[in-house]
Amino acid sequence: MAGNTVNYAERWQPELLEVMTQNALCGPFVTTNVRWLDAKTFHFTQMEVSGYKNHSRAGGWNRGSVKQTDHAYTVEHDRDVEFLIDKADVDESNASASVRNISKVFEQTQAAPEADALFFSKVAAAAQAGGGYHTSTAASAYTADAVFAKLKGILAVGRLRRYRARGALILYVSSAVMNALEQAPELTHTVELTRVADGGVGIETRVTELDGVPVMEVVDDEVFYDKFNFAGEEGGFAPAAGAHRINVLAASPLTTKLVPKISSIYFFAPGAHPQGDGYLYQNRALSDVFTFPNGKDGEVDSVFVDVDTTAVE
Repeated sequence: MAGNTVNYAERWQPELLEVMTQNALCGPFVTTNVRWLDAKTFHFTQMEVSGYKNHSRAGGWNRGSVKQTDHAYTVEHDRDVEFLIDKADVDESNASASVRNISKVFEQTQAAPEADALFFSKVAAAAQAGGGYHTSTAASAYTADAVFAKLKGILAVGRLRRYRARGALILYVSSAVMNALEQAPELTHTVELTRVADGGVGIETRVTELDGVPVMEVVDDEVFYDKFNFAGEEGGFAPAAGAHRINVLAASPLTTKLVPKISSIYFFAPGAHPQGDGYLYQNRALSDVFTFPNGKDGEVDSVFVDVDTTAVE
């Protein structure tokens, strides 16, 4: 290892992305299937076509219109961290395993929760930017007697029912909402503790179903707010001033995507850097969340958020 600098992101990128997917509730929305225009930008094409007009038996056809708009989406959530591990704490023969362990622990305890926080806040912002796809309800209003009707009402909002009918909608709820739903007399499906991701190495959470829509509990409520501050001096993230805790959030994997782009993970052996007698680990990550408009009229109609009425001070 001495004197060598290896970009472990290239060597281990699939494994690192898998770790994030299996430990984040936003796993179903993670995609790497994008066409990159440059280091931070990918391409999305939106198409709209006009409809039928009355046919004339005297001959001729009605000319319709096709509108195709190209959008470039830029990933802007740019984060980094480095750790210095003293040489005395690392068995030189097992240095590579140390890199894997640091990466795995960091992804599980820091990167994955931050991915959830970014996902929930970005989806909430997209819902709040549109008309009719956001509400505010006191958390205490989600009682066992009222929760079932409230969630049914959310699933009927606007065009969400179209995504529900296609089996392409996921409902995330707070633990308080899930507790109430578990006791709701109208619920016919069981509430089960299960794993979010495939492969048997996922985060455990309670899941049930309502009108064919998966309902997933967000156990770690520190990630379930509509606004976050990612610029704190201590690192990590925290709810922003004025943020609201989310009660219920709906999104469709068809139109909302979390795009991760791990730019660099470097590991320097002692002597290969000037920062001390130890192994230096550096991680820089680019990621972002995008909710795309539908292909019919360019409206965002696949997300919804209901937040608590009390704001963070």
